[in-house]
Amino acid sequence: MFLLYFLLWIVFNGRVTLEICLFGLAIAGALLAFSCRFVDYSLARERRVYRNGFLFLRYCGLLVTEIVRANVSAIRMILTQREEIEPVLVSFETDLKSQVGKAMLANAITLTPGTITVTLEGSEYTVHCLDESMAEGLQEGGFAAYIRKFEETI
Repeated sequence: MFLLYFLLWIVFNGRVTLEICLFGLAIAGALLAFSCRFVDYSLARERRVYRNGFLFLRYCGLLVTEIVRANVSAIRMILTQREEIEPVLVSFETDLKSQVGKAMLANAITLTPGTITVTLEGSEYTVHCLDESMAEGLQEGGFAAYIRKFEETI
């Protein structure tokens, strides 16, 4: 929140000078103190946000990488005009605990071209894959590992 308050101060001022930055640091500190006192926010939560922020950026990098790989794979499948594309439904279970984590994994699978999360019941996912080759690595994919780290830090 401190960083958000400070960045908002800079954006609202429209320019960056030493005086504006120093005053912005003071204002951001005062707003953070107010948030901790009256809005049920804590400095421990602030540390978790910063720690998870870097983890989230790494997760986004992995997501973009997987999206690009899946796009290349789907384009290659289309352009080679392979006669037999074998769509497949794959079911697997995950050990993610939170509903948010399960939804993040389902969204990551759906955002990746060639795969769609059909159902999520409890911890069991059913995923439609455009081809059998796209079904490989769904269970032990990197998405679940990052989401598990999110769950550990919360």
